[in-house]
Amino acid sequence: MQKPNKNCQSCGMPMKRDEKGGGTNADGTRNTLYCSKCYENGKFTTPDMTVDEMKALVKGKLKEFGFPGFIAGFFTKGIPKLERWRR
Repeated sequence: MQKPNKNCQSCGMPMKRDEKGGGTNADGTRNTLYCSKCYENGKFTTPDMTVDEMKALVKGKLKEFGFPGFIAGFFTKGIPKLERWRR
C-alpha cells in the first residue's frame, strides 16, 4: 500500500481537494500518488503532456480560481520536482 501524499505528484493539487480521493490503478484500487484528474485506470490521463505544459495548465487553473499571476507562478515552480517529472 502506498503512503498517501499530501499533493498529487503530477500536477501538485492538494489531494484533499480531489473529490474522488485520488486516481485509480489498473485493478480499480485507489492510487494515492496521483489525483483523479491526472491518473485513471493505471495510466496518466495526458500521457504526452510535458512538464512545461503541466505548469501552464495549472497556472491557468489557479488564475481561473482568482489567484494573482505571481502567486500562480509561485505554486507551479515546484511541479518539475514532483514524482512524475523526475525521470
